[in-house]
Amino acid sequence: MESRIAAVSIIIENTDSVDKVNNILHEYRKYIIGRMGLPYHKRNIAIICVVMDAPNNVISALSGKLGMVPDVTAKAVYSKLFSSDETKGMD
Repeated sequence: MESRIAAVSIIIENTDSVDKVNNILHEYRKYIIGRMGLPYHKRNIAIICVVMDAPNNVISALSGKLGMVPDVTAKAVYSKLFSSDETKGMD
């Protein structure tokens, strides 16, 4: 199956939603390359950027689940490059 690199940006506007977001991210941990979280205390929000290597449907599913959490916005940006599972790990 083809996979792509994507960056999923997440904005959490209510700290009550943080645990739900973390649980969802944990479900997709095998596809996550890295994660950076920034608390923005001045506005009382959190911003998270998650970088993934996954099939399109997995990236879309993660973004969709996150977007259904109250007070959470999530958007994915996709790389134009595709790779198949056969080419992973071959440098």
